[in-house]
Amino acid sequence: MGNKFTTESELERNLINQLTNGVSQWTYRKDLNTEEKLWKNFKDKLENNNKDVLNEVNLTAQEFRQIQNQLNFANFYDAAKWLSGENGIAKVQVQREDASLGTIRLKVLNRADIAGGMSSYEVINQFISFKQESDDRERRFDVTLLINGLPMIHIELKNRAHSYMDAFRQIKKYLVQGKFTGVFSALQMFVISNGSDTRYIAAATDTNLKEPFLAKWVDGTNQPVTNYLEFAQQVLSIPQAHKMVTQYTVIDSKRKGLILLRPYQIHAIEAVKAASRRQESGYVWHTTGSGKTLTSYKVARNLLQIPSLDKTIFIVDRVDLDQQTTASFSSYAEHDVIDIDETDNVTELVNKLLSKERTVVVTTIQKLNHVMKRYEGKEESTKYKKLTQVKMAFVVDECHRAVSPQKKQEIERFFRRSLWYGFTGTPIFAENARAALGDLARTTEELYGNRLHEYTVKEAIHDKAVLGFQVEYKSTFSEYELDMMLKQLNPKVELSTMTSQEKETLIPKEVYEDEEHMLEVIHSIVNKSRSKLGFPNGVGNTNNAILTTSSISQAQKYYDLFKKVINEQTSVKIGKRTKSVLPDFPKIAITYSISENEEASEENQKKMAASIKDYNEMFHTNYSLTEMKAYNRNVNDRLARKQEKYKFRNEQLDLVIVVDRLLTGFDAPSLSTLFIDRPPMKPHDIIQAFSRTNRLFDNAKHYGQVVTFQTPKTFEEKVTKALILYSNGGENEVLAPTWEEAKKVFQDSVHELRMLAETPEEVDDTNVAKMKKFAKAFQVFDRSLSAIKVYSEFEPELLEDKYGLTDEEIEEYHGKYVNVIEILKTPPVDIDDPEKIEIDIEYELESVRTDEINYEYILILIQAFVPNDNDSSKVKEFKQNSNEVDSYISDLGRGNPKLGELMKKLWKDIQENPDNYRGAQVSTLLEDMIQDTTQSLVKEFSNKMGLKSNEFQYVVENYNPSKPRQNGEHELKRTSDYETYKENSEKPVKRLTYWKEVREQFADLIEEEILPLQKR
Repeated sequence: MGNKFTTESELERNLINQLTNGVSQWTYRKDLNTEEKLWKNFKDKLENNNKDVLNEVNLTAQEFRQIQNQLNFANFYDAAKWLSGENGIAKVQVQREDASLGTIRLKVLNRADIAGGMSSYEVINQFISFKQESDDRERRFDVTLLINGLPMIHIELKNRAHSYMDAFRQIKKYLVQGKFTGVFSALQMFVISNGSDTRYIAAATDTNLKEPFLAKWVDGTNQPVTNYLEFAQQVLSIPQAHKMVTQYTVIDSKRKGLILLRPYQIHAIEAVKAASRRQESGYVWHTTGSGKTLTSYKVARNLLQIPSLDKTIFIVDRVDLDQQTTASFSSYAEHDVIDIDETDNVTELVNKLLSKERTVVVTTIQKLNHVMKRYEGKEESTKYKKLTQVKMAFVVDECHRAVSPQKKQEIERFFRRSLWYGFTGTPIFAENARAALGDLARTTEELYGNRLHEYTVKEAIHDKAVLGFQVEYKSTFSEYELDMMLKQLNPKVELSTMTSQEKETLIPKEVYEDEEHMLEVIHSIVNKSRSKLGFPNGVGNTNNAILTTSSISQAQKYYDLFKKVINEQTSVKIGKRTKSVLPDFPKIAITYSISENEEASEENQKKMAASIKDYNEMFHTNYSLTEMKAYNRNVNDRLARKQEKYKFRNEQLDLVIVVDRLLTGFDAPSLSTLFIDRPPMKPHDIIQAFSRTNRLFDNAKHYGQVVTFQTPKTFEEKVTKALILYSNGGENEVLAPTWEEAKKVFQDSVHELRMLAETPEEVDDTNVAKMKKFAKAFQVFDRSLSAIKVYSEFEPELLEDKYGLTDEEIEEYHGKYVNVIEILKTPPVDIDDPEKIEIDIEYELESVRTDEINYEYILILIQAFVPNDNDSSKVKEFKQNSNEVDSYISDLGRGNPKLGELMKKLWKDIQENPDNYRGAQVSTLLEDMIQDTTQSLVKEFSNKMGLKSNEFQYVVENYNPSKPRQNGEHELKRTSDYETYKENSEKPVKRLTYWKEVREQFADLIEEEILPLQKR
């Protein structure tokens, strides 16, 4: 007997009871189960909340259709923009049928009216998403939460026999099928759960709804809340649910997406608000990479809700770094109720500070300095007196370095009524305190006050808010070569009594400036880092990297040497394996600060001008030395790849060479690797630099990867100390396994796989229990193989030489695994299985990848050409990249002609008639084409062969090539009609062989025409 799991319907009932009982303000509406009923309910609420505007003349059917059209959003991002509203109130406009009544604007939802007079909260379940076409299937949604009649939060449930990821995949399927449209297009948040594990994510299109961004809720002490009823109590109750979709969301206009804050960000915001009400300053320690800029933005914005404050001042660091922070702020603020004021000069800044508008002012420490200097000796002036009395909160990003203790003291003496809130991923502690200087603060706590909220790298990795680090400590010469070098330098040195670290202190600086060393570093980057840089993901989906050096001159030497390697002018050659994936690899750029006061300035400017010229030729840009700020911003954007434009391979950078730029405060999720050819930095600088790499990106990015090339033992010790300091004693959880540890896991997985099936052929003819053991073992093998491939020590030849595994044999095991999974997908899977082995049926293989072009990537590129409501220039803007799409579709067509042909047709139509597709989702359009084609084939075949089309449709949907008999085949045969077949066929077979003919032909049709369309 298998385990008896709580049914999904019981989970639904329990959830609804949790939401609607006690002090809850949710009302259960069992009656609201169709779109028509939802619209009617919404209309009632709209009229009730706008009696004053309607003046007792309710909406006509034609007027309400105007509203329905306005609320039928092209995507969730557009819905979020509308919800942001005018001063936080979302409205709709109606031209009244009675012309004398004119045009009116009706309030739909007030972001600030939480549990207030116009806000209503309802729970529905088993909503019926009716068939949109005759061939479509009716769907029933699980639980949805309505605010003022509009669906805002959708909850998809699976019972505990399933992974919560099955609920996630169900939502993605609904998205592809275009189910969340009409009244459901206003959704802002998805929740998925199997009862035991619960996650949430911002609503997005199917191609942008990515597993790594699923968030787990934690309470105020960072304890996880995964049970669905506890989650409902803490997150989905009122007022929290209302806040989640209004106050804790951010609309990112640059990425064209919605961001839902993670729990630690929400707890920090609330902690700062509470401190400000107490008139206390303090700081927030959130590990680098966990979204500090976003959190500080929300803090700056929310502080203005406190009446005792006049202004919020957001202080950013150096000019070349605040470009990204300011751009992020502008992107977040574009659709927010608060304007972000950037200040271009001191006079403008003074005017902003004295204005009565309640705004967030973004400025630099330098400009504040100029304000104070301007009023030196003018203490009796009116402006001075007004400025010093402004009640303001200073929000400081990267506060461990942005404002010095001395400067903060000066600002506080000038702005006498100020509160200070610092944000940092690397606070200064007693262990790495600043040097003593009078009575000035030496640590972050002394400078800002109490720690208001803490979220360390250990906690963030555990919650999957950031990735862990995989660090490799390399040397370009062996231990023996090091000994010989030191003996040569000093014949008297006693090497036998020295540790490796002691030897490393004797290495002359010149060794690391030698071209031989630098070429070894380049060889490691271009030929031994393919997995690190995501080459298995295919063209356009690879990652990028930063190489940091100890000086500008060294960075310049590297840039010149890379150019020589690319032009095949050195002993290092870019290998065939590298070129086979990216023929144009590596595309490089360099950036460093240029000062006119430096002795080497003229030479630096000359070299920078030459590298900018290379950059212009590579990307068809037009920058010059006089536009360094614009050049740096473009390098930042190109490396970050957050905009649609940079999804195209033509527009992508692979490597940027820096000294210190981009190592702090720079956010690039696609950046996977930091190469370090310089001595170890200070603890907080190590963590800051490492944290450029560990942003979440996609399923293939497992760690932030770091490779050091100098003094490996010394570097390892420094990194360990830094991680102990900044991970709250959890440094072992922060670091990925070493090569030796990863290799041992892989060896064990190979042994386990061989024990179950010495050869791939042994997988055949086993029972269900053994199949499940094999599937589990192969998944472990796949994960461990994928893991060892990213280490520099890994060479493909190792698999055969050391483990006797050929590529062909791995492919055969893979083929058997795919067959086994198909069999296990067919219920019942638990018969005669006493061990109850749980496996992830939907597990996506990581190590066994083909060179086939990525289907989803092509959809993302085509989507870039689809105009939205506000932008008609996209086709023109991306025209130079259309050849890239042509090439990828051609590649797809070679492997899958059927799917390639459909995609080619859609792509051609979008290019020729872009306005016809305005606001459409390409994935849904293609899915519709696939379904239409499939239905056409099913109907044509059914008519020809005398079959019931709905019975044949069932066989198609459940077809399994590895099974001798198909689900639904018996019923298909029972309802078949030989006489119809005989009439429709030119050369009909005899009745005795009719069914054999049907089976052979439907197998050919499904496998050759229909299944290829589903291989995506």
